[in-house]
Amino acid sequence: MTETPHDITLTLNGTPRRLSVPARRLLSDAIRHDARLTGTHVGCEHGVCGACTVLVDGQPMRSCLMFAVSADGAEITTTEGCTTATGGLGPVQQAFRDCHALQCGFCTPGFITTITAFLETNPDPTEDEAREAIGGNLCRCTGYQNIVAAVLRAAQIQREQSQLQGEQGQPA
Repeated sequence: MTETPHDITLTLNGTPRRLSVPARRLLSDAIRHDARLTGTHVGCEHGVCGACTVLVDGQPMRSCLMFAVSADGAEITTTEGCTTATGGLGPVQQAFRDCHALQCGFCTPGFITTITAFLETNPDPTEDEAREAIGGNLCRCTGYQNIVAAVLRAAQIQREQSQLQGEQGQPA
C-alpha cells in the first residue's frame, strides 16, 4: 500500500518550492531527496548529533525529527542558504574556513546553521557563550577549539560587514 502524497510549499533558501511528499517523510529526507539539496546531513536520526539542523523560520530545528508536512508554508534555510547574496561564502562559512574549524565536514552543515541563528541574537558573543551555542551539536574530529574560534570570527566578520555597509550608506 502506498501513501498518498501531500503537496507542501516551502521557501527553501529563499526560493519557493512545491514538493509532493508522503505524510511521514522527514524534513531532512524531503530536503535531501525531494529538493535535492544534499548539504543537510543525517547522522544519528534521533535529534542528538545536530548534523541535520536547518533553520525553520529562522530557528534551528533538527530536520530528522520533523515531518516535512509540518513545515508547509515555512521558510527553511539549509547550509546552502547561508551564503552571501552573490553566492560566496557567508560569514560563518568563511570563519570555518579561516579557523580550520572542520575536518571530515560531516557535522559542519549543522554547525553552520546553528551558529548563523545564534549570531542573529548575539552578534558579539563571549567564548563561553559560543561554547554554549554549539553545545547541542556533536563533532567527533575537531575537539571544538577551532569551532569556538570560528563562532567568534564569524561574529567579527559580520560586525565588519555591518560597519562597512554603514560607511557606504547601505542598510546593514
